[in-house]
Amino acid sequence: MKSQTRGTLEMISAMMISGTVGWFVIMSGQSPEAVVFWRCLFGAMAMLVACLVPGVLSRSRINARQFILVCLGGVALILNWVLLFSAYKHSSIAIATVVYHVQPFMLVGLGVLFFAERLSAAKVGWLLLAFAGLMLIVSAKGSGQATGADYLLGVCLALASAFFYAVAAAITKRLKDLPAHLIVLIQMVVGVLILAPFVDFTRVDTVESAWTYLIIIGVVHTGLMSTLLYSAIQKIPTALVGALSFIYPIVAILVDWVAFAHPLGVLQVTGASAILLAAAGMNFGWSLGRVPPQIIDNQ
Repeated sequence: MKSQTRGTLEMISAMMISGTVGWFVIMSGQSPEAVVFWRCLFGAMAMLVACLVPGVLSRSRINARQFILVCLGGVALILNWVLLFSAYKHSSIAIATVVYHVQPFMLVGLGVLFFAERLSAAKVGWLLLAFAGLMLIVSAKGSGQATGADYLLGVCLALASAFFYAVAAAITKRLKDLPAHLIVLIQMVVGVLILAPFVDFTRVDTVESAWTYLIIIGVVHTGLMSTLLYSAIQKIPTALVGALSFIYPIVAILVDWVAFAHPLGVLQVTGASAILLAAAGMNFGWSLGRVPPQIIDNQ
């Protein structure tokens, strides 16, 4: 199998796995803090194996500054997961996942504030489109999925989750010399240490099949998904990575519809489409009104 073909299949698999995580979170019957704790614990075990087998630990060197940055990134990543999983119960998996995809704009904002990056007219245009989409979703006020304050709370939690993901991504940008598997391993350990005091360890045994769901979230949705994702990124063009990443919200929307009978209303579909289009435009560097030829060629 050609390298790019294999990378494409790995990316598709990683995004399909990511799109199903909400179902496992809900079915586990655990609090968001507990789910993230067990995700980190089982994920750390999986990533330890992923680091030991190819000898990543023996070859890697990390200094004090890098270690502190990895830990700070880990805190942001943990907050990102806890907030996103909390949003599922208030505004549904579909809405939370779509709103979460405003993260590219959060990352751009951090770049402007802290890294002196320029904000082009096209980026401002995509930002305004995403904001319009977000307003449509907010104005829908549930459309049969959730009601009143709960729905709006879910949207706010998803936005906060996107912000902390952007923080984690911005920090990771400064850690290019470290293997990705090592970064994830350390961050999983950080998550275990931070969340352990907030977990009710007796609750897991009170929910049928809870251990199965939690182990799958840790091993499959963290260990396996991360390995597939990092492997794919090394094999396929950045434009293709960006294009295939939109499989994640599409799968999440379908899972929410089929498993929990949460179809999107007209306003929500319109808002979700605007956000995902704006995120695509931001990722690919499209100019408003046209798609650069090189993007089409790369795909």
